[in-house]
Amino acid sequence: MQERLQELQTEVLQKIEQSENLKELNEVRVAYLGKKGPITEVLRGMGKLSAEERPKMGALVNEVREAISVKLEEKQKELEEAEVLEKLASETIDVTLPGRPVKAGSHHPLTKIIEEIEDLFIGMGYQVAEGPEVEKDYYNFEALNLPKGHPARDMQDSFYISEEILLRTHTSPVQARTMEKHQGKGPVKIICPGKVYRRDNDDATHSHQFMQIEGLVIDENIRMSDLKGTLEVFAKKIFGEDREIRLRPSFFPFTEPSVEMDISCKICGGKGCSVCKGTGWIEILGAGMVHPNVLEMAGFDSKKYTGFAFGMGPERIAMLKYGIDDIRHFYTNDVRFLTQFSRHEE
Repeated sequence: MQERLQELQTEVLQKIEQSENLKELNEVRVAYLGKKGPITEVLRGMGKLSAEERPKMGALVNEVREAISVKLEEKQKELEEAEVLEKLASETIDVTLPGRPVKAGSHHPLTKIIEEIEDLFIGMGYQVAEGPEVEKDYYNFEALNLPKGHPARDMQDSFYISEEILLRTHTSPVQARTMEKHQGKGPVKIICPGKVYRRDNDDATHSHQFMQIEGLVIDENIRMSDLKGTLEVFAKKIFGEDREIRLRPSFFPFTEPSVEMDISCKICGGKGCSVCKGTGWIEILGAGMVHPNVLEMAGFDSKKYTGFAFGMGPERIAMLKYGIDDIRHFYTNDVRFLTQFSRHEE
C-alpha cells in the first residue's frame, strides 16, 4: 500500500506538471482526489490494516495528499497568471495607431430656426406655449371664428379622426386654449411652435406635415402699430438689419383686419429677380388684429381688450435664409444635406 501511494504521488505530480490549462488541471484534481479516485480507494483499504499499521499509513496518506494539493495550487496560480498575460497580450491597444474620428452632429436646420425665433421672442417677453397635435374641432375651428359649414374650412383640407377630433391644421388651437385658461384676464403674450397636418400632395413646396410658429398678444390698448413694430424686429433679427417689410391687406377668419407680410428680397435688394419673381418682395407670414368674436368666445371683453396674432412656417423661413429649394430635404434625413448646416453653428 505504501508503494502504491508513492507511485500515485509520482504519477499525479507528473500529470499536474503536464497540464497546459486550468481545465486540464481541474480534470487531474477530480481524477485523483475525487470520491472515485485511487487515493480515496487506498483510504478505504486501510480498514484491513492492523491497529499498529493504520496510524503510520494514515500519516503517509496525509503527506501525499498535502504534497499533491500544494502542487495543484502552485500550478493553478501559474496557469492563471499565464492566462491573464495572454489575455492582456491579445487585448493590447497600439497607442501609436491613429484614432477613429467621431463625427460631431449638428442641429437640424428647422431646429435651428425654431430655437432662433423662440430666443428672439422670449427676449421680448413672450412665453412658449404648447398643445395637443390631436385636437378637438372646437379649438381648431369654432373657437377661432370658423363655425361648422364656414367656407374657409375648405382652405385647410384636414385629417379627421372622428366627427369632432382631427389632427390640428395650425397651431392656433394653442392660442384658443391659452386664452380660455386666462379666463378673460390679460395680458397674454405667447408663441406656439409645433407640428401641423393638412391633406396635401408632397412636392418641392408642400408637405402633408410641417411646422408652424404662431404668436399672440392680448392686452389693453394693443394696436396695429404694435404688430408692425414686432414683425419689423423679427424680420431684421432673422434676415438681417437691412431687410424692409411691407404689409398687404388679406383675410383670415380669426383676425380683423388681416395682413400678409413681405420682406425685401435679399438676393436683389428689392430691385427684382427670379427669386422674388421680379417684385422685389417675398411673402413670409400672415398676421392681423385678433377678431372680436375670438376674444369674446375665449371670455375676454372685446371692448376692453385687443390683441394681435401672427403665424409663420419655419420651413419657408429656413428655405429663404439658407437657400433651400425643396421642402422635402427637411424630412428625408439625408446626412449630406444636414451636415451642410454645421458651419452655421455658433
